[in-house]
Amino acid sequence: MHQKSDSDVTMSVEQSTPPRSPRRPIYYVQSPSNHDVDKMSYGSSPIGSPQHHYYHCSPVHHSRESSTSRFSASLKNPRSMSAWRKLQRGDEVELSEDDESDSAVDDGGPARNIRLYFCFALLFVVLFTVFSLILWGASKAYEPRVIVKNIVFESFNIQAGSDRTGVSTELLSLNSTVRISYRNPATFFGVHVTSTPLELHYYQLKVASGQIENFYQARKTHRTIRTVVLGYQVALYGGISDIQHVKEDQQRVVIPLNLTFVVRSRADILGKLVKSKFYERIRCSVTLRGSILGKHSNLTDYCVYD
Repeated sequence: MHQKSDSDVTMSVEQSTPPRSPRRPIYYVQSPSNHDVDKMSYGSSPIGSPQHHYYHCSPVHHSRESSTSRFSASLKNPRSMSAWRKLQRGDEVELSEDDESDSAVDDGGPARNIRLYFCFALLFVVLFTVFSLILWGASKAYEPRVIVKNIVFESFNIQAGSDRTGVSTELLSLNSTVRISYRNPATFFGVHVTSTPLELHYYQLKVASGQIENFYQARKTHRTIRTVVLGYQVALYGGISDIQHVKEDQQRVVIPLNLTFVVRSRADILGKLVKSKFYERIRCSVTLRGSILGKHSNLTDYCVYD
């Protein structure tokens, strides 16, 4: 055995060690049938040495390559492209519907306010109408009370004469005073009072008339009204049957008359908006007696009120 030098040992080691194949790059292949699974193929040594696998990819580099390979696979697969387009269109439709709903809400704001104002106005009108009807109905329970107390015939005269056309006839002159009691029992409104003329008729012939002055009667108050009813040279044309007897002795005069008039009362309960009206038609049977001229003739029990 002879001693080998260092150079000889090195040369022998290099000759005994088989040469290694060069490192090849890594390729990723996307299967067209399944784009969710990536398959990788690796190169082998050309000299039949055992296969060596090298994994030198970092996780970040691998994820980037995977996303890129998936996008390229989706471009290669027409089904995935159509699905992508449908999904994109669906997102666009949802966005447009959201925009339309937002615009509808914005547009419905003024209309909603108008509807609210209309509802409030309608509610106010209904409540005001109900309140007015309640007041109007309550006012009907406070109808004014009109009572004809008496009448006084102060003078009565029949004389011969002629009318305006020159026809000869008897002329009647009459002067009387009617006393009327008026009472307003209402607790929450006053009344404005007017009336038709007070008329004295001998059957169909009007022999005298008078007018009540308009007045205002406050709540829970009353008054006595005195009205003059007179007739001056009223042409009779033979209307009174015992006219000759009347001329001879006025103390024996008995002439039946009728006193008629209508009293109108208007209550302004709520200004000019709510009004209540009352009508009292009065008809009294009066007897003119020459023996009681200047004296009160009671009419309390001889009047009809309607």
